[in-house]
Amino acid sequence: MAARPRIDAALLARARRALPRRDARLGALMRAVGPCGLRRRGDPYRYLVRSILYQQLAGAAARAIEGRLHARFGGSLPPPAALARAPLPTLRAAGLSRAKSLAVRGAARAFADGTLRARRFPHLDDCAVVAALTQLRGVGEWTAHMLLMFSLGRPDVLPVGDYGVRKGARRLYGLAELPAPKELEALAEPWRPYRSIATWYLWRAAEVLPP
Repeated sequence: MAARPRIDAALLARARRALPRRDARLGALMRAVGPCGLRRRGDPYRYLVRSILYQQLAGAAARAIEGRLHARFGGSLPPPAALARAPLPTLRAAGLSRAKSLAVRGAARAFADGTLRARRFPHLDDCAVVAALTQLRGVGEWTAHMLLMFSLGRPDVLPVGDYGVRKGARRLYGLAELPAPKELEALAEPWRPYRSIATWYLWRAAEVLPP
């Protein structure tokens, strides 16, 4: 089975040409922001654990917890089997809540026992990846979308529940309210198959567009 498309320099160049032709407002935002900085950030196991750690926390607090967790395993994230066996007190001492401790161990166990296989992810379609990940405790659709974009480099992901994306769309199109998921999907239809790139620009709309 062939690997799915992923973000690289050539795909970003195609998106840079195509998106402004399909959506003039988005094109203006792209020109104001500059080159897209969307890049892949780590393998699925490491990115998933990191995403769980960062859920609902400010960046500085999450980085501190991540650093303490790594310190307890010799300075880096341990292999899945080792993290799956980690006692709850060890994880709690690093600053993880009980819920996150259980979620992290569950994610590690899924990779350790083969329920999730990092080598298979590049060959699964986006819906299959979301379905597999959201079976895990503490992993919702938003986390799955972030993994698709930032770990697997999928080019056509639209995280309709992301507040920053909805806020960016509201500002870009002058909407009275934050768009509902269905409304955002309709707005984003012309962006296919580059919705991940458009999403990255919407996250930066507040930096360059007036309220």
